[in-house]
Amino acid sequence: MTPQTTIELRSGNAMPVLGLGTWQLTDHTAETIAKALELGYPMIDTSGDYGTQPGIGEGIERSGMARDAFFLVTKVEETDDAYQAVKDNLDQLKLDYADLMLIHRPPPQGPGTELWEGLMRARDEGLTRDIGVSNYSAGQIDALIEATQETPAVNQIEWSPFGHSDAMLRHAKAHRMVIQAYSPLTREKRLDDAVLKRVADSHGKTPAQVLIRWNLQLGTVPLPKANQEKHLHEDLDVFDFSLSDDEMNTLSQLNEHYSSLGRLPYI
Repeated sequence: MTPQTTIELRSGNAMPVLGLGTWQLTDHTAETIAKALELGYPMIDTSGDYGTQPGIGEGIERSGMARDAFFLVTKVEETDDAYQAVKDNLDQLKLDYADLMLIHRPPPQGPGTELWEGLMRARDEGLTRDIGVSNYSAGQIDALIEATQETPAVNQIEWSPFGHSDAMLRHAKAHRMVIQAYSPLTREKRLDDAVLKRVADSHGKTPAQVLIRWNLQLGTVPLPKANQEKHLHEDLDVFDFSLSDDEMNTLSQLNEHYSSLGRLPYI
């Protein structure tokens, strides 16, 4: 496995196994994105409500990276006209298409059928190659599939050894959906855990690197955020070691459904 390794989506399209999260990446966004692409980050994740898209677009331009050399994920909001929001997001990013467009959150009532149909239209018109959801429970996904006969390619949810769901992982595999893991580093709130530090020390790695590696070996796709060059390097330097089965199990047993946001929306 390398930064260029991909995972196949249900459409047959390939998605990188690791990406850069950009929530709250509002300082020096363009510089960070240009540096990340230079270092070899294969995927950038953003959203219409992050406030980062203009800077991301500028960073992509600065990098000189060909469009087919990176994977771009963005999102529409639950209050949007989804089809129009796709076009608005692309305008901010100065891109012709996204690789993956997500519904950021399920609306208060129902699974978001109208939003989903807007994304389906955008995909059919070539504005995005794949579509998915974020912060959805298994039940909400099932309701969306039942209403539209269209299964999301991805569910992007908060996911770490301290907060995850075996049932959600089984549900995703049964539907050939990929779980993208946001806040895989627990927003630094659990990096001092003694068990995590012990595993990290045994490999000469940092706790953050072990959290990313746990996701990679689990088959989920981590999206760590970094805005300092040293952390960009650190988070990408996770392909030269492996966790044993015992270490994977030990880390998974840290699960207490922890969420840096207060609760996991899919539990």
